[in-house]
Amino acid sequence: MKTNLKKGKITMAIAISIACFALTFVMLMQFKIVNQTDITAIENMRETELRTELANWKAKYEETELKYEEIEEKIDEYKKTKQSNEETEKLVDDELEQVNMTLGKTYVEGEGIEVTLRDTENEEITKISSSDLLVIVNALKLAGAEAISINEERIVNMSDIVTINNSFIKVNGQRILAPYVIKAIGNQTYLESALLGNGGCVDELKKIGHDVSIVKVNKVKINQYNDEIKIKYME
Repeated sequence: MKTNLKKGKITMAIAISIACFALTFVMLMQFKIVNQTDITAIENMRETELRTELANWKAKYEETELKYEEIEEKIDEYKKTKQSNEETEKLVDDELEQVNMTLGKTYVEGEGIEVTLRDTENEEITKISSSDLLVIVNALKLAGAEAISINEERIVNMSDIVTINNSFIKVNGQRILAPYVIKAIGNQTYLESALLGNGGCVDELKKIGHDVSIVKVNKVKINQYNDEIKIKYME
């Protein structure tokens, strides 16, 4: 679409150049008519001939003036079209940026919270699993989180959060290690309440002995999703 807009700009620039050339040509023709006029011949003309010649000059002048006005109107039209296309291009760019933000393809920052989960040395307490992380991520989404990451891996609809051989966790195909830091951008109160409310997932993890902390951050920074978003079944 950007290529079409650039072509449109080039076309308009050429059209304006042609219009300006035509205007200059018309004005030069008018000057030529005046320069070619033989003043001595005019003095020797009879009154009737002078009237006729004057009428011809007037007609030529009016014709030239009309062409001049038409060219000015075309130039104004080209300028308006150019401005309109620039506005359209900006609108398309803004919409594209919004789509990329929604898909997680751009770096973002804003107020939110950071949740940190650490494994304990108590062997009686199970290690943090991918299921624990997934429960927190889902709770944050329901609370209106606009962007989420785990250990700097951006979470999008296509993200996978899985435990491999009960030994380590992968997010977006990348191995991550404890401590697990979950960042979320959104209303701090809503996000925190979703995790700490009665029966909240963080409360439940704390009850069974897990080390979990929540910090409010005024400027949470979340990286973009770096993998390719592949669509297999949607048309």
